[in-house]
Formats: sequence, C-alpha cells, structure tokens
Amino acid sequence: MPDWMGDGSIGFPGLGIYLDNVPKSFDIFGFTIALYGVIIGIGMFIGVSLAAYMAKKEGYKPEDIYDLALCLLICGIVGARLYYVVFSWDYYKDHLGSIINIRQGGLAIYGGVIAGFVALCVFCRVKKMKILAVADIAILGVLVGQIFGRWGNFTNRECFGGYTDGLLAMRLPLAAVRSSDITPEIMEHVAAGTNYIQVHPTFLYESLFNLVLLLLILFVFWKKRKFDGEMMLCYFGGYGIGRFFIEGLRTDSLMIPSTNIAVSQMLGMVLFVASCSIWLVMRVQNYKKMNAEKLDQDGK
Repeated sequence: MPDWMGDGSIGFPGLGIYLDNVPKSFDIFGFTIALYGVIIGIGMFIGVSLAAYMAKKEGYKPEDIYDLALCLLICGIVGARLYYVVFSWDYYKDHLGSIINIRQGGLAIYGGVIAGFVALCVFCRVKKMKILAVADIAILGVLVGQIFGRWGNFTNRECFGGYTDGLLAMRLPLAAVRSSDITPEIMEHVAAGTNYIQVHPTFLYESLFNLVLLLLILFVFWKKRKFDGEMMLCYFGGYGIGRFFIEGLRTDSLMIPSTNIAVSQMLGMVLFVASCSIWLVMRVQNYKKMNAEKLDQDGK
C-alpha cells in the first residue's frame, strides 16, 4: 500500500483490503443521495420485515407492525436528533439553524431508542396490544437497523476509535474525516510523508456485536423466554454492555457537560445493570409462581 491515499480510499492493512473509491453519496437525475441514508433504508426494510414475520408467528397482525414501524421511525429520528443536540449544545447554541439539518450528521441511537419506546407505549395503548410483548418483537427490527446503520458510518468515515495497529485496523485519509474526531494520540502515529490515520473501526465492532446479539436472541433466548419483555431486557442489557466498552474507544463521544464522562458509556452501564437486575427479579418471581402452581396441582 502506498504512503498516499485518495480522499475516497479506505484500507484495512491487517486484512489486506484496500478500497480505492468508497463514495459518501451519488447523483441520480441531478439529485444527490447520501449512501448513509440508502444503507439505513435497507436496514429498516429488512428489520421491519423480520419484526412483521415474528409478529405473525406470535399471533399479531403484520399490518400493525408496519404502522408501528412508521411511528417509531418518525419519533426515533426526532429523539435521536434531540439527544445529539442536547449533548452538543455548546455548538448548536450558536448555530440554531443547523439543529434541523440532519444531513450534516448528528443522530444518537440512544435518543432514538428512548423516543421509540415512548412511541411504542402510546401505540400499544391505542391499539390495545401488550406493550412488553410487542417490545420483544420490535427490538429485533431495531437491532437489524443498527447492524446496517453502522455501515453508513463506514461510508461517512465517522464513529471510529483511537490509534491501533491490530488486525482490524482501518486507514482513513486525513482529508476525508472531521478534524474534531482526530485526537493528538492519533496524530502522533501519522508518519511523515503519509496522509492517513490508522484507527479502531468501532463501527465494525458494534455492527458485529449487534449481529451476535440478534442471533442469540433469535436462536437461543427466544425459545427460553419466560415473560413478556424478556427479550427487550436482553437487548438493553446486551447492547448496553457492548456499547459501554466500544464507546470507550471512540474519539467522538458526547460528554456529560463539565465532565469527561461519555454519555453513552454511563447510559450503557446503567442499562446493563438495570436490565440484569430486573431480569433476575422477574425470573425468580416466575420460578416461585411455577412452583406454587405445581404444589397446588399436586395438592389436588
């Protein structure tokens, strides 16, 4: 690999993979379409299709899942944007017009999940559906969306970590990334005569982690679930702990104001602890209930 990389290049030297032209967008009939949006759209389509399929197996109407997906999409985008703006207020207080311009980037998944869950609760109340049972189905679509969505970060050259020379190290041209995402530690490893940085591909770590979590929920945990909402707890707990560690590698973390604590790390650990605690309590209650019913039947 030469010491110079084109602005559209992305390399993985440890794997021997070098991509010469990875576009951020493309034009159709004079309109510029962001590849990030296309990737997210594909992820949403597959995620909603999976959720609708599982809903039918669980006795729900797929049409209700399609309606729910539309509500979650709208509320999720608004929530994700608000979350990002709140924790980036030092910038947006002087650029109020940029708040609604999501084409510049700036969507935080936790904000989308929080807003989406509120929307799900309202939707289920109106439709008279079980909130936690539907949440178990909905998180499957959310996970698929996250798996695909992180590859949008790949095409945008964003959401990467600090310097690494590991097997999965990723090289990005300096000109193709935001200067605010490049730390002094990364710059220390930019050799003279080169024009690229070499970093942790945290987008890849999270995408793969979410894929493993999805497969575990579908093929292991789903068959063993004992109560409504158990798969939702598996998602919150699993994603929370995974995000906690991955976020620690990133260079673009949103911080709690006046601290050096990453919001996503703190929230990830809170979700992990809370989900595990609730899961344990619910499992114990379920065990006691089953034993009580068994003793009652034996007594008869």
